[in-house]
Amino acid sequence: MKVMGYIASPRKEGNTARIVNSILEGAGEKGAETKAWYSGDLDIKPCRGCLGCAIGNGCVVRDDMQPLYAALKESDTLVLGAPIYMGQMCAQAKIFIDRLFAQITPRFSPRFKEENTGKKLILVFTQGNPDPLMFREYIDYTKKMFQLLEFVVADVQVITGTRNGPVSDRKDLLASMRGIGAALVS
Repeated sequence: MKVMGYIASPRKEGNTARIVNSILEGAGEKGAETKAWYSGDLDIKPCRGCLGCAIGNGCVVRDDMQPLYAALKESDTLVLGAPIYMGQMCAQAKIFIDRLFAQITPRFSPRFKEENTGKKLILVFTQGNPDPLMFREYIDYTKKMFQLLEFVVADVQVITGTRNGPVSDRKDLLASMRGIGAALVS
């Protein structure tokens, strides 16, 4: 089993990274092959809306999204982590998701599904606000958008109160995230 993590936070050592990495650690402890990708290490340009992907062989924009497409194709599960800024996922997550358009057929079915049906997704949102329901409509919308793209949304985690200190101090939370990763494999 292969589990891919995409950490869309601009902070490589931040709360979102710690949460996603804990999920990957749990999967790795059960034998999964894992890899984390950090948005801050990548040069990903926005989708041009040119529709070159619809008539050609994938996205025509040549940047660091190409290895992500390959990793996604090979992965059984995607763990997508994003902090919530201004009521929505951060720009680094949105640009990644927009570029997934190149992987969608005109009937909105993912091209990678032919090779690997039932690709699982775990969505992880971190937010400073302590109310887990504050952005529920947006989170539910995001979940439905991925379901439309035929991902199997295995879990949605909303980690609240991240302004109160680093999640690395919340050992019970990190253990719970490792458990989520382990459950992917078992």
